[in-house]
Amino acid sequence: MTIRICLAGATGWAGSALALAIAKSSDLTLVAAVSRTHAQRNLGDVLNDPNLQCPIYATAAEALSAQPCDVFFEYTKPDVAKANILAALQHGAHVVVGTSGLSDADYGDIAAVAETQQKGVLAVGNFALTVVLLQKFAEMAAKYIPQWEIIDYASDRKKDAPSGTVRELTHRLAAVRPSELTVPLEETQGEAGTRGARLNGSQVHALRLPSFVIGAEIIFAMPDQRLTIRHDAGSSAAPYVDGALLAIRQVHTLRGLHRGLDSVMDL
Repeated sequence: MTIRICLAGATGWAGSALALAIAKSSDLTLVAAVSRTHAQRNLGDVLNDPNLQCPIYATAAEALSAQPCDVFFEYTKPDVAKANILAALQHGAHVVVGTSGLSDADYGDIAAVAETQQKGVLAVGNFALTVVLLQKFAEMAAKYIPQWEIIDYASDRKKDAPSGTVRELTHRLAAVRPSELTVPLEETQGEAGTRGARLNGSQVHALRLPSFVIGAEIIFAMPDQRLTIRHDAGSSAAPYVDGALLAIRQVHTLRGLHRGLDSVMDL
């Protein structure tokens, strides 16, 4: 059975790499794409691939109304992602979320609709295998080491902070325990903001500088010993493609909201 996909953000940096990979997959077909910039064009013409013969729509609502799909893949921006996801669920599609910047409250609303519609939503802050392993290793370490802080690295052009990768990491660590602080934040002398932001029980410091793409570092510490776990992404979107394809193929096995690619991996 061929899985029909609607891809929002199909002409973006990561979305275009995914679209080209879908075109090479015998069990997947792209039936609709969403891109405001290239609306009313053919995706194959935009990406220079004759195998991508699907129309581009200006909005997700237009695409979903015109082209029924089995899986809606959200790869746009935080300000429209939630509305896109809810629209896809209302149209009877499972959803894979690759867009970062959605809050826990947003996911709470999405989870409620997914349960009502009995569809699966797989939210993945980062599809790279090294990120999946960072998250799992960090969860293991947090069981034994009570103090840690997270550094979130990204391009100076990235508006949302922290990244979806780090939001997901803090969400997972919160299920283990909150990090301990020797000096409570309210007792900080000087500029309290330099201690970072408290997010889901973890201290997070977001750097936004040229030359970074996406990176995440978590530092665990005990007296006289430290453990550092770090992921860094290069300039290519290639590391995210295989994980995204796996998510597309497996999201139909889920019901309700699930966070993290490991939800459909044997880890």
